Amino acid sequence: MPIAAKSITPCLWFDTEAEVAANHYVSIFPNAKLGKISRYGREGKDIHGKDALSVMTVGFEIDGLKFLALNGGPLFKFTEAVSFQILCDTQEDVDYFWSKLAEGGSEGRCGWLKDKFGLSWQVVPTALPQLLQNSNAEKARRAMQAMLQMRKLDIAALEKAAA
Repeated sequence: MPIAAKSITPCLWFDTEAEVAANHYVSIFPNAKLGKISRYGREGKDIHGKDALSVMTVGFEIDGLKFLALNGGPLFKFTEAVSFQILCDTQEDVDYFWSKLAEGGSEGRCGWLKDKFGLSWQVVPTALPQLLQNSNAEKARRAMQAMLQMRKLDIAALEKAAA
């Protein structure tokens, strides 16, 4: 059976914060933009409970990847079972995305955080997979041990531990 899908678009379910969240994400990522906003009509209010003309969905794009933010109500919440990984070449980029996304949220371990909307992110230096997959098992073990002690990942500390 051939697949007819042209793309896959992550749909992020919010209670009422879809527009605020989309604007927040677009403000953080340099190559990002808002898309179309759709609004609820009078139809289906008995099902969705939303007022006519309130925001239903907000499209937005980050580095060419399209997202849809949906105001679907309080029924579902984000969990760590789904996260977005940001690969960063420099410590400056790690620091930037970590501070912007963790603001108002919570910091986890090993580069994980939850933003103020409860969405999970992994802010990962591109050096980390290289360190953890080092052909020298002892260097890889030391890098892993160092990572397990960190919240925000520190490239210099990871490299020093591996060396």
